[in-house]
Amino acid sequence: MGLVSDVLPHPATGELFPSPVPPGTGWPGDPATEATPVARRAAQVRRLAARVGLDELDARVSVCRACPRLVRWREDVAQAKRASYADQPYWGRPIPGFGSSTPSILVVGLAPAANGANRTGRVFTGDRSGDWLFASLHRVGLATQGTSGHAADGLELIDTRMVATVRCAPPQNRPTTVERDTCSPWIEAELGLLAERVRVVVALGGYGWDATLRSYAALGWQVARPRPRFGHGAEATLVGEGRSVTLLGCYHPSQQNTFTGRLTEAMLDDVLGRAAALRTTG
Repeated sequence: MGLVSDVLPHPATGELFPSPVPPGTGWPGDPATEATPVARRAAQVRRLAARVGLDELDARVSVCRACPRLVRWREDVAQAKRASYADQPYWGRPIPGFGSSTPSILVVGLAPAANGANRTGRVFTGDRSGDWLFASLHRVGLATQGTSGHAADGLELIDTRMVATVRCAPPQNRPTTVERDTCSPWIEAELGLLAERVRVVVALGGYGWDATLRSYAALGWQVARPRPRFGHGAEATLVGEGRSVTLLGCYHPSQQNTFTGRLTEAMLDDVLGRAAALRTTG
């Protein structure tokens, strides 16, 4: 870990934590321990992502330090803090997947938000995008509640798991191609572990769409030609290992989409509702 700030109380448990949070210190949902191996270079990411179970993969994701720019940014944000969260500790580490360990539905996003998941330690939690996403998941029957405020709020996803393509919050929400490729073994390993059960992937935005196609191709799956193009409501079929997966495109629930009306609640519900239906009938 890098430098840490003074300790502050967790907003749910009241337990004191520095920012960033050291692994194995009791943060709600922390999958790592002090003994979890840390990837510090791209080659180590690929080695540590291989041949482990999902719980250990989550733990190794959550302590990765392979991208110096991203490590510096996520920890700087965790220590400086947004003024409205100045009384809270920040997770300040990579974000593992969240949800069912045997999902039929996988939701793939871009990267954690600097003051959202980078603060709370749970993907899509603590920002406006997450507000939209979890509310919709709840409306279509894929989440036990419609809000996700922190990692100790009791939320559970139903037959669904969420992952980010890049696991650290990037400056301006824009990871570099090298950072994306360095991080890719984590999502490829996760998809490999989940492939037997996943029937539907919802890609949030073009970045999530491309990442899904790349990741399944890396696992040896076949994609229709010509390469499917992203669009809201777009569908494509991926084939591999004697089964198929339906890929659904959805505009990302970012403020630039929700504030402008490019994405409405009804549009989001349509795609997630389609995923919920396909998981049992696809």
